[in-house]
Amino acid sequence: MLSRTASNLFWIGRYMERGETGARLLAVGARNAMIPNIGGGYRNEWESVLAAGGHAEAFSEKYGEPRQRNIESFLFFDQDNPSSVASCIEQARENGRIVRTALTGQVWDALNSGFQEMKGLRRTERSRLSISDLIDWTTRQCALVRGAIDDTQLRNDGYDFVHLGYALERADSTARLLDVKYYVLLPQVDFVGSGYDNYQWSTILRAMSAHRAFHWAYGGDITPAKIADFLILNRKSPRSLITSAEDVMFHLDRLARGYGRTTEAQARIRSVVGELAEARIDDIFDEGLHEFLSRMIGEVRVLATLIHEIYLSGEAR
Repeated sequence: MLSRTASNLFWIGRYMERGETGARLLAVGARNAMIPNIGGGYRNEWESVLAAGGHAEAFSEKYGEPRQRNIESFLFFDQDNPSSVASCIEQARENGRIVRTALTGQVWDALNSGFQEMKGLRRTERSRLSISDLIDWTTRQCALVRGAIDDTQLRNDGYDFVHLGYALERADSTARLLDVKYYVLLPQVDFVGSGYDNYQWSTILRAMSAHRAFHWAYGGDITPAKIADFLILNRKSPRSLITSAEDVMFHLDRLARGYGRTTEAQARIRSVVGELAEARIDDIFDEGLHEFLSRMIGEVRVLATLIHEIYLSGEAR
């Protein structure tokens, strides 16, 4: 496969998952904004969404003070934000258009219909669009594209590159969504372990569509340790870091077999999977959840760079 074709397929996966993450970040902010304002918590909730998503500086330059409506527009519609839902849908469709002949009709239709519907949403008066409707539309559209890929694409190297994009981006997004909790500054240390604190943790589960699955896996009370374990170390969780890392390893191993050689990327992901497989949630909290998640985000960045240099740049290593 030509490296430029592989790159377009890879970025379809990354952009679709990134767009869904933007919607899920909005869901976290919207749910937390419903909590009574305890010591100025409302503003901190929305600032946490910007900080965890890596958008705080860009938002501040354009909008100044964080206000809910501006944050919603920035994360969903703003074309100046390359990670907004609208930007991601557009870029995924553009990458699909470039490699149209490498996609089945169903995959292209899903990408193109999402792009056309987004144009309709842009033309709709903003007051008529609730944030919950926009979030639901995004998650449905992303599921439609991924379902079409899984149901109709040939299981060749192109399929592996699409899913590498998905898996890498999902690892990054899970870490960032969990990291929202770090950036939420509780008004008093006394609130740690309280109903207020636990509500914020459960919001992360609901935003990731993982609330029911979590209860199936653990039952009983919701605790920070259980949630972190579910979203970091539990292989049964479809959005966990270890599940995403093992998906990356699976598709890199398929590419290595297909191309007849292993690369530094395979060695790097095996190291990450090995660490996650041996980790305990107590060790992660001892290191510091934010520090651990920041390190994992860094690992995703390194892996993405390696994959680009090895497979997507046209300069084989």
